[in-house]
Amino acid sequence: MKIYSYIKFALAVLLSVTLHSCGGGGGDLSEYSISLYKPQYASGFEILGAEGHESSILVARNPWQGAEDVETMLFIARNGERPPVGFTGQVLEGDASRVICMSSTHLALLDAVGAVESVVGVSGIDFVTNDYVVANRDKVHDVGYDNSIDYEMVVALDPDVVLLYGVTGASPMESKLQELGIPYAYIGEYIEQVPLGKTEWMVAVAEIMGCRAEAEQLFAEVPQRYNALKQRVASAESANPKVMINTPYADSWFMASTTSYVARLIADAGGDYIYKMNSSNASLPIDMEEATLLVSEADVWINAGSVATLEDMRRQYPKFADMRCVEQGAIFNFDRRMSPRGGNDYWESGVVQPDVVLGDLIKIFHPELMEEHEFVYYRKLE
Repeated sequence: MKIYSYIKFALAVLLSVTLHSCGGGGGDLSEYSISLYKPQYASGFEILGAEGHESSILVARNPWQGAEDVETMLFIARNGERPPVGFTGQVLEGDASRVICMSSTHLALLDAVGAVESVVGVSGIDFVTNDYVVANRDKVHDVGYDNSIDYEMVVALDPDVVLLYGVTGASPMESKLQELGIPYAYIGEYIEQVPLGKTEWMVAVAEIMGCRAEAEQLFAEVPQRYNALKQRVASAESANPKVMINTPYADSWFMASTTSYVARLIADAGGDYIYKMNSSNASLPIDMEEATLLVSEADVWINAGSVATLEDMRRQYPKFADMRCVEQGAIFNFDRRMSPRGGNDYWESGVVQPDVVLGDLIKIFHPELMEEHEFVYYRKLE
C-alpha cells in the first residue's frame, strides 16, 4: 500500500507540474460568464460556461457556516480543454466516474440523479442508510472522518473527485488533497435554509457527473409536488398548531431561527413555530426555564432527539410529564428510518425528498388533509 501510495503521489505531482507548465489554454477566466444553470431556490452554487467551450465551472459560494464572500471553484475539463488563464481552483479531468463522499447527504444527491454507483468511498459507512452502499460494502470503503482520515485508502481508491463540506471553516482535508493532486468540490447543501434549495444541489452534483440535463428534469418535478402539498394546506379548516422542537443537548436547548430549514418546513406544513425570538442565521440555545414555558404552550412537539417512547420522555424529562402535548401523546420524532448504528435517513434521503418530509408534517399538523399518507421519516411516540 505504501509503495502504491508513493507512486500515485509522484504521478499526481507530475500531472500538477504538467498542468501548470501548459498554462491556461482555455481562454481567459472572464470568458466563463455564461450562466449554464442559475438555481431558483439554492443560493450556494452556480454553474458557469464560456462561448465555444464544453467545459464548465462549478462555483460554490459560502459553503460553510459563517463564511462570508467565500467562493470555491471546480473546473470540469471536457473535450481536451484546459483551465482558463487566471483560474486558481480545482480541476477535474472530464466527468467523474469515481467519487468519495464525505457526507451521507452527498450519497442521497448522487442517488437522486442515478449516479450512486460511482461512489467508491464514504465517511462513516456504519451511519449510512443508502441501499446501494449498505449492499455493496465490498465496493464502497470507509475513508474515516474528522482527524482520522485514511489517506492511503483515499489514494488507493483512485477517486476522480472528493466531495467535501465545511462546518465553521474549510475542510481540514483540503491541504492533503492538494498535496496528493486529488481534486475536490464543496457541496454546501446543508447551509441552504429553503427545503427546495437543499434538493436543488442535485443539479450541482450532476454537473460533476456529466448528467446535468437529466438532473434538471428530475428536480423540476420536486417543486411541483412540494407546492401542491402547500396548496392543500391552504385549504385546512383546523387551526395551525403551535409547534415545539428538539430536546436538550449538552445542557443546552437549541432553537432554530425563524428563517431556518425546519421553521420553513413547519410553516409550509401549516404549523406555527413556537419560538419567534431567533431570526439569526443559526440555532441559538435557550435555558430550561424558557424551554419549559414553550413546551407548556405547545400543541405538538417534533424532532424529540433520542427519545424513543412517551415513557422515555417522562423518565428523561419528568418536569414535562404533565404538559398537555405529552399527556395527549402529541410528540413525533423523525427517526422512522435509522441504520443499526444510528444513522438517520431523514438527514440523507430526506434532503432530496422535501415533499415527502412535508407530507409527514402535514399529516402531523392537519391529519384530515393527509389521510392517505403513510409516514416515511416521522413516527408518533407511543
